[in-house]
Parts: sequence; C-alpha cells; structure tokens
Amino acid sequence: MSFPFEVPFAHVEANVEEFVDEVFGALQSEFLNLPKGDGFIDYVIFSKGYEELKATTRDFRDLSPEPIIAAIFRMPIGFIVLRAILGFTPSEWAYITTQRSDVVVSRGAARSLDRSIRMAPLTPLRFNNGVTNNRLRAMVMIACNLLTESSPKIPSDRIYRLDKADTKNGLASLQPLADLGVPYAMLLYERFLGRPFAGHRDSVSELVGDILESAIETQLTEAKISFRKTKRAERVSGFDQAPDFIVPDEFNPEVVIEAKITEDDGTARDKVTRVQHLGSLATQGRTPTDPPRFEVVACIAGRGFGVRREDMKKLLLATRGKVFTLQNMSRLVECTRLVDFRTR
Repeated sequence: MSFPFEVPFAHVEANVEEFVDEVFGALQSEFLNLPKGDGFIDYVIFSKGYEELKATTRDFRDLSPEPIIAAIFRMPIGFIVLRAILGFTPSEWAYITTQRSDVVVSRGAARSLDRSIRMAPLTPLRFNNGVTNNRLRAMVMIACNLLTESSPKIPSDRIYRLDKADTKNGLASLQPLADLGVPYAMLLYERFLGRPFAGHRDSVSELVGDILESAIETQLTEAKISFRKTKRAERVSGFDQAPDFIVPDEFNPEVVIEAKITEDDGTARDKVTRVQHLGSLATQGRTPTDPPRFEVVACIAGRGFGVRREDMKKLLLATRGKVFTLQNMSRLVECTRLVDFRTR
C-alpha cells in the first residue's frame, strides 16, 4: 500500500479507509521523550534549594518569612521549592498573593520572576527593581501564611488545593514528612491527582511543536525553496487564520503547510477543523473541475491524531491526500507542488 501523497487523489477518495490505516501506521508519539528546554531544573539543583530551605526553617518548624526571603536571595532555587510545596503554578501564586496582600502581582510578572530564577537557580538575587523585590517578598509571605494554616472545612463535593499530605494541617503535616518522608502510596495518589511532569510538559509545549516545524524547515531549506514562516497569531493577508508555512509567500500562495502535533484526540479534532478550513479556502469560488487556488499540506505528529478515524478521513480529503508524518517527511518536497519551487 502506498502513502496517500504518492497516488492520485481519486484513488485516495476511493480507498480512504486503507489510507487512514497507512497514516496511522506512520504516526509516532514523542510523549515519552520531552525536551528539557531553557530553565529546566534537575534534581541535584532542586535538592540544594530544598536543603537550604530546610536549614533556614529549622527542619520546617519555623516559617517566619524574613529568614526565608533572605535564603531565597542567597539561593533563588528555594523560591521554586517553596512553590512546589504549595503545589501552585506561578499564575496561581500570583493570584492568591494579590488576593491576600496589598501587593498586586500579575500572572505575567509571576511567570517572569519564576523563569528568571529557573534560568540562574544558584545565582544570588540582586534585584534593583523595587517592584520586583516587593512582589517576591509578598509572594513568600503569603506562602508562609498558607503553609502554617490548616485546611478549612469545605463542602464534601469539593477538594481544597492544600489538602495534601504535607500541607493539610499546616506545620504539623510538613514537619513529619520532612523528617520521615512520605508513604509511597500517598506519593502515588498525589501524583495521580497532579499528573507526573505536567508542569514541565506545559512549559515546553512549544518546543515539542518546534520538532515538527524544524523538520519541515529542513526539507524546504535543503531544496532551496522560498517560503514564509508565520508567527503565532500573526495576521496574513488573504487568510483569516495564517497557516504555518506559505510557499513562496502570502502574496502568491501556491502551497500552504500546517504543522500540527498533539497527544490528545480532542485537540486533534480542532486541528483537523483548521486544516479543513484551509481546504475550503483553497476551493472557494471554484468549480469542482477547477484546481484549488493553492495546495494544502498537513504535517502531523503525536498519538492524538491516531485515535479518531473519521477525523483522519476529513484530514485526507481536505488535503487531497497530502498528509505527512515525521517518519516520511523526507518525501515532502517530491510528492507535493513544492517540487516546482525546488532550485536544488
């Protein structure tokens, strides 16, 4: 069986089920291998921050904010450790700080502070910006307050975010776990609730997408093909939603390429709809016998596309069979109209 991009579209239409199987067979998932990305913190560095925080708080028996703030300025990774104890994202920590103090911390400011620390986790902080100092101090003070409180009583159909093994009863929960460790069953339960590596997966989601886009760029560049790579949320004349690549450019689009990667079938459906829209745009105002204004090509990766057969059928029809995966990306130029723009 050939790949759908190797045969006439009429053959794809007549045998779409078989070609769905071919594309499914060529899909691969990278969910087991995540890029580290800038700002990745390995365990050795994280442990240094934990030990500094543990020593400063006398084994988590004294969460007075000022010594902790001083420790974080000496060893900034302690800030990330403190956030891990809370179990919050930077945005959530910013929100609760703004709610509970007279210092406004925006989500963007919290993410920026968090990232700057992850980029240099062991370099002492020397903020010259008084606003940044105030934000950090306020965030740490609110964290210390939260960690010394017991979980409040809430309705039985809800769960409190700090109702965790190490924070349920304030310091009374934190101290024994710091001394003795957490039972493995509880670790597994909280991992089940929080999803392993979820925060890191979210932070490198764009890097995962870059794997696919880089593969496309390599094929276009090696063939010396002129192309326009659009930016996120960029407005491009003639397109209500800009495709990822336009060949040769947006003023004379001959081939448009969408690079889509997803590990979730629900998200895959949304991305198929986007490609379908491009397919409709290519045939807008044309009769069934007229060729499309431009060729639509989909380059996909991730297990999300390998779940719903109906979605893959739609993708094959919208692209007239021009669906590529990382495994067959080397055929991208020779099996599409890109070959007409090859100069090498």
